[in-house]
Amino acid sequence: MIKTLQRRFALSRQGAVDLIKGCIACALQDISFMFPVGLLYYFVIDTMNGGVNGNRVVFYVTAALVCLCLIFIATWFQYNATYLATYVESGVRRISLAETLRKIPLSFFGKKDLADLTNSIMGDCATLETAFSHYVPALAGSLISTTLIAICLFAYDWRMALAAVWVLPIAFTITFFSARIQEYFNHKSVTANVALESGVQECIECLQDLKANNAEESYLKGLDKKIDYVEKRHIITEFGTALFVVSSTLILKFGIATVALVGSTLLIRGEITIPLFFMFLLVASRLYAPLEGALQNLAAVISTKTNINRMNEIFDQPIQTGSNRVTNKGYDIVFDHVGFAYNTGETVLKDVSFTAKQGEVTALVGPSGGGKTTVSRLAARFWDISRGKITVGGMDISKIEPETLLSLYSIVFQDVTLFNNTIMENIRIGRKDATDEEVIEAARLANCEEFAAKLPDGYNSMIGENGCELSGGERQRISIARAFLKNAPIILLDEATASLDVENETLIQSALSRLIKDKTVLVIAHRMRTVSGADKVVVLSDGTVAEQGEPGELMSTGKIYPHMVKLQMISEEWGI
Repeated sequence: MIKTLQRRFALSRQGAVDLIKGCIACALQDISFMFPVGLLYYFVIDTMNGGVNGNRVVFYVTAALVCLCLIFIATWFQYNATYLATYVESGVRRISLAETLRKIPLSFFGKKDLADLTNSIMGDCATLETAFSHYVPALAGSLISTTLIAICLFAYDWRMALAAVWVLPIAFTITFFSARIQEYFNHKSVTANVALESGVQECIECLQDLKANNAEESYLKGLDKKIDYVEKRHIITEFGTALFVVSSTLILKFGIATVALVGSTLLIRGEITIPLFFMFLLVASRLYAPLEGALQNLAAVISTKTNINRMNEIFDQPIQTGSNRVTNKGYDIVFDHVGFAYNTGETVLKDVSFTAKQGEVTALVGPSGGGKTTVSRLAARFWDISRGKITVGGMDISKIEPETLLSLYSIVFQDVTLFNNTIMENIRIGRKDATDEEVIEAARLANCEEFAAKLPDGYNSMIGENGCELSGGERQRISIARAFLKNAPIILLDEATASLDVENETLIQSALSRLIKDKTVLVIAHRMRTVSGADKVVVLSDGTVAEQGEPGELMSTGKIYPHMVKLQMISEEWGI
């Protein structure tokens, strides 16, 4: 049962246990509200049998206080078992999603919209938080309490009990049969929400390009249509839900009418007493109160299936695992007949074999789309290969936990990601326990002193979201400073100097020369000037190794490499 609840509602084990406790607590609370009804029933009997004397007054006052205490205790237990437990589970669920996303191969993120993932962690979790604090336990509790109360009613008089409960299966049947329709409506609403959030995020991120191309007005018209569509979908969803919920609630109202009708008939015939008739009227008025809310809750629970399926899609993704202990001997990177394809079936690498030796610079070159960036990502196990083997110092990287493996790598990407923090803290990402002096030394090696000195607070200056206060070259140098600070034995450089001017490129290359001593360096570059100093060049084309060797050797024996060098020389001579 625990595992079923975990799967059905995307819960942790403790969350499933807490859900059961919450359902029981809600049932106890509903039952506790029936105690005053029973007390009132016996009070009416005493009154009709000659009045209530002094001792009975004390009894009823004491019983009323006991009922009040029981209701308070049941409500307190219900609050803690539903609301507080749900908020804890909501935090656990968000952390679990984030942990799963952290361990999923990065190829997954190429297929998913970031707005969609954000909506799963924030929006879907918030929806389920409301469901598990307000809907699910209350629904289950009302079903349990109603069943128990119905059994008790049959013990008094089966005819009156039947008159009270016949509406229940009909009302629930209507709501249950609406499940597929409500799920369809909710799926459409969620899809519309994600599309709108994605559009808003895209608009903010691309605002500069929209302005530059006078495309703001046309883009915002499309965004307005998405907003209108979201509004339309929510109205349809609410109407569809209300149609079934109101119908079910209306059926429940007939219960009181049938109790009154059947009870009056039996009372006239003398088959039941007035107190019994009165009791059934009281119970019926109280019996349907939690059920009316339960029917609305049932509709809400049904509608959460879409949110749960979206979260389970993330939880069901295969995660990257492995040993937390490295066993490499040296740091040679070997690609042995490696093939790779995205989950979409698109083949990127077919049969790639080469060795990047320790103490050497291995350059990856080739036409765009040849697989250069993919090779560098696979070397760090950002993705898992489809076939073949990649080893570091003889160690199969597919058997090493990704975070443990990445402790061996310093990586400088072409697209730099910075945080809305100081220059100092952005560089310290490279090694969190580094002292200020070590950070500044790494910054000096990466030539960050020049622009840091011009800022009001130097290295303690805030650089804005993703480094918006800095130029492209300055942002790139901070990324390179991180690599200096980490000082790992393997270095991956993806167009590391692409955003630098000639002067800074020369300075950085000089600093990199000191950094890469006795290390394994894998460089992706389009500038042949960068490649000319490499110890080995691997030319990738159409997902295969077309040529490999020393730059001078390839100039005389290769075809693609000399052609690329020639084309770049021509482009450098071009002018306006």
